[in-house]
Amino acid sequence: MKSVVLATALSGMVAVSAPAYAQDTAPPSPVTVTGSVAIASDYRFRGVSQSDKEMAIQGGITLTHESGLYAGVWGSNLSGWGTFGGANMELDLIGGYKAKLADNATLDVGLVWYMYPGGADKTDFAEPYIKLTGTTGPLTLTAGVAYAPAQQALGNWYFTGADAAAGIYNDPGDKEDNLYVSGDGALAIAGTPLTAKAHIGYSDGNPGLGPNATSVAPTGKYADWSLGVDATYKNLTVNVSYVDTDISARDAARIQPSFSKGQDGVGSIANGAVVASLTAAF
Repeated sequence: MKSVVLATALSGMVAVSAPAYAQDTAPPSPVTVTGSVAIASDYRFRGVSQSDKEMAIQGGITLTHESGLYAGVWGSNLSGWGTFGGANMELDLIGGYKAKLADNATLDVGLVWYMYPGGADKTDFAEPYIKLTGTTGPLTLTAGVAYAPAQQALGNWYFTGADAAAGIYNDPGDKEDNLYVSGDGALAIAGTPLTAKAHIGYSDGNPGLGPNATSVAPTGKYADWSLGVDATYKNLTVNVSYVDTDISARDAARIQPSFSKGQDGVGSIANGAVVASLTAAF
């Protein structure tokens, strides 16, 4: 009889204590925080060096809500052509929304505000984008379109590099838009930490130079591409890629001396090159 009473009492204690234990367990946060820090041998933006073919330190952080909304910030040091009027840093503010269309398909719509702290006026610009990503087995494909509406930072203020070097505005106050279409592929190699990657992009924008003797689409219309591989270990990723554009020496000559390492007018900062990076994610 005592054992029956004891068992009944213990059962009651468990029943009473169970809800208290459940209440002590906090629900998962609706917001996820992710980020990364990287070091790269060169900062290439759409095939063009933004760090004067020198090393770059980069990093970013993103807050993602369970609804699909996200906001983040990303930054990199700059040099040469990439300074956009004297800035030594690029700081991007990013916001958007990701919608899951299917188990293997995602739609991403957002906007990047490119800022260049410490640079000249009329440098920052906004660029909305849309990306569609699909996965099948080890293969992931992404198609993207980014369109920056007409803004002074993208305008055709200088028709040639010589005009920019002389400080002669050909069309001050001009506003231009910019279109960028891209495709990316990533193939995970089974049984290895390797992922093969490929990228191709096409720019259509200002054929001259903006108010700060630079341009997001340096020759107006050009293609960029890259082929590379990621090697991942835990939260570390090493990437080695070959990056190139179809900007010829003749096309680059019109916007020299701006479009060269050290802005000395020799060579091009869009020539093919092997770029390596190490990224730590958290």
